[in-house]
This record gives sequence, C-alpha cells and structure tokens, in this order.
Amino acid sequence: MPPPPGRRDLATLPKAHLHLHFTGSMRPGTLSDLAERHDLRLPAVLREHHLLRLPPDERGWFRFQRLYEAARACVRTADDMRRLVLEAAADDAAEGSRHLELQIDPTSYAPLVGGLTSALEVVLDAARDASRTTGCHVAVVVAASRLRHPLDARALARLAARYAGTGPGEVVGFGLSNDERRGDTAEFARAFDIARRAGLAAVPHGGELLGADHVAEVVDVLRPDRLGHGVRSSEDPGLLRRLVDAGVGFEVCPASNVGLGVYADAGAVPGPALLRAGASVALGADDPLLFGSRLVAQYATARDVWGLDDAALADLARASLRLARVEEPDRRRWLGEVDAWLATPAPAEPAVVRG
Repeated sequence: MPPPPGRRDLATLPKAHLHLHFTGSMRPGTLSDLAERHDLRLPAVLREHHLLRLPPDERGWFRFQRLYEAARACVRTADDMRRLVLEAAADDAAEGSRHLELQIDPTSYAPLVGGLTSALEVVLDAARDASRTTGCHVAVVVAASRLRHPLDARALARLAARYAGTGPGEVVGFGLSNDERRGDTAEFARAFDIARRAGLAAVPHGGELLGADHVAEVVDVLRPDRLGHGVRSSEDPGLLRRLVDAGVGFEVCPASNVGLGVYADAGAVPGPALLRAGASVALGADDPLLFGSRLVAQYATARDVWGLDDAALADLARASLRLARVEEPDRRRWLGEVDAWLATPAPAEPAVVRG
C-alpha cells in the first residue's frame, strides 16, 4: 500500500532493529503450522492470535510467560529454528531494516539439538544464510535469564564470547532478560564482564517493569551500552541526564510497554521525553507474535501518536544504526541511505478544488 499523501513510506526508511526476541519474532501462521506439525495444542489466545493486554503485575507477567513458553514449545527441531531466523530476517527486510540483532537464550533449545553450542551454531548458521538471501544483516544477541542461576549466565557469556564479531551470523551482544523483579542484578555482573572483555555490547533489560531505582542498579552493576527498554528512567530526570551523558542507548518498544500494562496507551510511553532529553533511541518490536505489531508499526506510533515528522523519524533511524554493532563501512552506507530517504520528496498532497 502506498504511503498517504505528504508522508514518506516508513517501510522504505533504512533502519536497524535492535530489540527482537527469537521466539517472539515468530509469524502467527508459522506458530499455527508448527503446532499442527508437532501435534501441540495452543492456548486460545495464541490459536486465535489475540493481542495481549495484561496487568502490570506478577500475575500479568506470569500469563505472558506462560504464553511465551507455549509458543517456544512449538519450536522442536533445528529446521524449525532456522525457519524462524529466515522469516524474521525476511520480515525485517520488507520493513527497511538493514541490520537485525536477534536475541536468543539458547538454553531452551539445547536439549533439542545436542547442547548449548549446537543450539547457538544453528542460529548463527541460519543468520548467515538469511543475511545472504534477504539482504538484511542478521547478528545475534545471546541473553541470559534472570530466572536461572548466575553461573548459567557466565556459561552463556563464555559461549557468546567464542563467536563474537560484528558481521552477519556473529554474536554482537550479551543480554539479560525475563522478569526484572527476579534475581539479584549484582550476581550477573561477572557474566557481563566476560562478555565485555570479548568485545560484546552489554544490552540488559531494565526499566520497563520496575522504575528508575532499578535502572540505576542495572547501570551501576552491569554497565550497559544499551538498555532493553529503559523507559522508566524518565521518572528520574537526574538519572536520565546521567544516561544521556554516558551515551547509553535506549531500545524502546511501545507496543510491548502497552501490552504489559506499563502504560495505558502508546501516547503515555515516554519516547518523546527521552528524545527531548537527548537520548539515543532505537525503536524495537520486542515480541510481535504476542503484541501484534512489527517494527514499522513502532515508527508509525512515533509519527501518528508522538507527532514526529519525517526528519525526526529519520533521526530515529540514524540513532538505531549508530547504536548497532556493525562494520563502519556498512554503517556509513546505511546512514547515507537514510539521508537519501529524507531527501526524496514526500508524495504530493492532492490539490484542493474550490468551487
């Protein structure tokens, strides 16, 4: 569908996608197909592709996690894993993404394919293939879970370090995900030290379910390059200024913030406040399988709800590319493509005929 008059097409805006989870990237049709193939019964919410709207408490998170696990259980083979990577890359390429950092905890898939190393190698091999076939560079963020022991996180960090790089099919970052209210953040610091020594970006989740105090703890202990979400830092102007001055990036995912009940609607998500403070913001789709919208829809939110014009949307795309872990020649080329997008005249408004 062509863009409306006076607006450039957001699907052709070159950008990087830095916050997308492996299972949550799955197409609804693929989930249905895999469930049927492996003779698994899906919960009605997943079977009927309902959008999640959950309360911002542990009950809401438990329901989210239960649905996520039901979807993850449908990925049973190495071929299933490869399919998810290829389709995620194809979907992102169709939306203008030049670079995708796909986040995965290989622990869940290790028993299916012969261990942690095999699970990660399946994804990395698929990422290389997907990069060649779709034109969207696919790299990987290995993420530990707050629900598992910190020693497991260290093992994942050492594994991620073995495959560290900045090219397609390499590990570019190390994350920490799952319920922010669980686990002791400080106990994961050594895992991040291991990852950092290998040159990986530190990209833990923080500041979505919990407020500014938790963001400060994550920043002090894990020393992130980017924060997964981080939106609650807007509740403390002093903290937000500190993060902006330190160059910490924000992976902002409006649809998931609303779906998890953190904010009542997209207009309440403090993306504009972060931008006014000078933050580097990269929009992300997080888990489109559950929250119902992919990356371009987040840019549409920035345009239609936050009121950003095309120049500001181009700045968002530039920020995503600057925060991405990519080779500098690629970054420069893609930033030039953003400039070209903005330099191309928007579709003309229809002439008004006055009688």
